[in-house]
Amino acid sequence: MASTQGAPILVASNRGPVSYALDDSGGLSARRGGGGLVSGLSAIGPEAGALWVCSALGDGDREAVRRGVAEPGVRMLDVDAQVHADAYNGIANSVLWFVHHMLYQTPLEPVFDAGFRRQWASYETYNHAFAQALAEEAAEGAAVLVQDYHLALVPRMLRELRPDLRIGHFSHTPWAPPDYFRLLPDDIAAQLLGGILGADRAAFLTRRWADAFTDCCHAVLGPGIPSGTRIGVHGLGADADFLRERSHRADVDERMAALREQIGEGRRAIVRVDRTELSKNIVRGMLAFRQLLDDEPEWRGRVVHVAFAYPSRQDLAVYRAYTAEVRRVAEEINSRYGTEDWTPVVLHVEDDFARSLAAYRLADVALVNPIRDGMNLVAKEVPVVSDDGCVLVLSREAGAYEELGDDALTVNPYDVSGTARALHRALTMPLDERAERTKRLAAAATALPPAQWFLDQLRALDQPS
Repeated sequence: MASTQGAPILVASNRGPVSYALDDSGGLSARRGGGGLVSGLSAIGPEAGALWVCSALGDGDREAVRRGVAEPGVRMLDVDAQVHADAYNGIANSVLWFVHHMLYQTPLEPVFDAGFRRQWASYETYNHAFAQALAEEAAEGAAVLVQDYHLALVPRMLRELRPDLRIGHFSHTPWAPPDYFRLLPDDIAAQLLGGILGADRAAFLTRRWADAFTDCCHAVLGPGIPSGTRIGVHGLGADADFLRERSHRADVDERMAALREQIGEGRRAIVRVDRTELSKNIVRGMLAFRQLLDDEPEWRGRVVHVAFAYPSRQDLAVYRAYTAEVRRVAEEINSRYGTEDWTPVVLHVEDDFARSLAAYRLADVALVNPIRDGMNLVAKEVPVVSDDGCVLVLSREAGAYEELGDDALTVNPYDVSGTARALHRALTMPLDERAERTKRLAAAATALPPAQWFLDQLRALDQPS
């Protein structure tokens, strides 16, 4: 099946580097995406002949596939919409994400019934479509980098179709410890692990997640990792050059002025920037801010919690309910403590990257308190663009803790009182200490920028077992 004209480097992910929208007249417009993978692929240059295989995610994408509209270096798969919905929302986002982030309310969930098995069959079909496309497109001996929990079965499937390929799998999420991973039915747990073990190399964001994966392999499959699979760690860092340049454009300056007006003259700012993702722990962060105002009343009128909570996965009821709870708690705090000239919580729910960068620059304190997070790039981005230094209050359950923990104020994400104490300590930290910590945080945060992160994975596939 190998093609002499095939691509020597391939990336596979659910979401691709481009998306298409249909206008009222039936025309198609393309929008390029960002992120570490896009930066990484650009680093190898167009002459490398790389190919990105991704899924058509919406009507515009599917229409682009049907019309044969193609961006150079991209192959978009038009998987049946119901199959994709079952695989993406039913399994990837409602089962695998919940397992790895340990989000289930276990007295009631999960329930692995006939409906789950039907959705699992779609997940298998979805993964097989990717494996088939990669097998068709890859040159002899090509390097294939498969991304994330959406495509955990692809390495094994692809290995069976094309044993000549060098295959890597990268997990961008945490990996659950064995006791939690084994909530999954035994055959499904074994299939997921075996799928990734079809790769030459399985890589993770931190050593903790890599070790959890190997622990699950031992617990579910028996002692030892198959000799053909190597385990690696690549801690994705922030893109300092891009962030520093982008954060000083005119639109960011405009948003900084607007935010300063909302915050008020002379007040401090505790900033958070997140999607309304269940694992991000936004509600407990607001409760910690409320606790700060109760425990340390001298901060009333002197500090504002600037919370950007951009809606995520609103097609899932549990996410809609969580977003509503974020709004409710913010309103409750403002009603209880607010005055005519002081709004304690400034909440923004419309995604605006320029405004996020503006908040990074003016933050006195950055609150990053996820229940569990594969990395959390916000924790890495804030110190890079901060104007005057910023204290990072960081959950020990974020992957970024492995690199940033020494210079952050560490919190248990469930401990609201402890987080409130950390916020008080952050607000009272001397400016020279704050500046020194920020400098060290920025250096650690940019140690492996996206392009280097991608190239390191490619090079690692070339190394002998």
